[in-house]
Amino acid sequence: MTEIDRMLAANEAWLDEFPGDLPVAPAREVAVVACMDSRMPLFGMLGLDVGDAHVIRNAGGVVTEDTLRSLAISQHVLGSRAVVLVHHTDCGLNKATDQEVADLVERTTGHRPPWVARTFTDVDADVRESIRLIRETPYLLSTEVRGTVYDVASGRLREVEDPAAPHLSEARGGSLQQGQEQGS
Repeated sequence: MTEIDRMLAANEAWLDEFPGDLPVAPAREVAVVACMDSRMPLFGMLGLDVGDAHVIRNAGGVVTEDTLRSLAISQHVLGSRAVVLVHHTDCGLNKATDQEVADLVERTTGHRPPWVARTFTDVDADVRESIRLIRETPYLLSTEVRGTVYDVASGRLREVEDPAAPHLSEARGGSLQQGQEQGS
């Protein structure tokens, strides 16, 4: 029995748990952009049920043109507003450079890929870059964009501080409370 045959058989068993026909819009109005890593059980680790969120996965969980296309459809057509990024420790994209990935693909297939792998060495910096790309695109309606890193060894999810995120006072309409000076 192949792996795909096992999956098809598992689907038959899963039908007993099938929640039925659900609305296409995500119930919690959130989209998750995450790495495709098989060690990240997104629904369990984020407390999601079927129908709660749109889940967009790719190598590294990086924000690409297709990620932005999917987020735009999620927001404009299906009503999501919040975006959470889930990157992780021990990512495969930390283990090679863009050049090495392109060389490997070309050596193996005889064809150089037209895309860039988007490798990175600092997972927190890559999360911040992904947040920036989402915030700067003119096509999204996101009211909340936050980034996290999942530790594959412990199962813990931690939020990455975003220095560009608005301070609480900025969220109330100004960079400082009225009458306050910076540093007071």
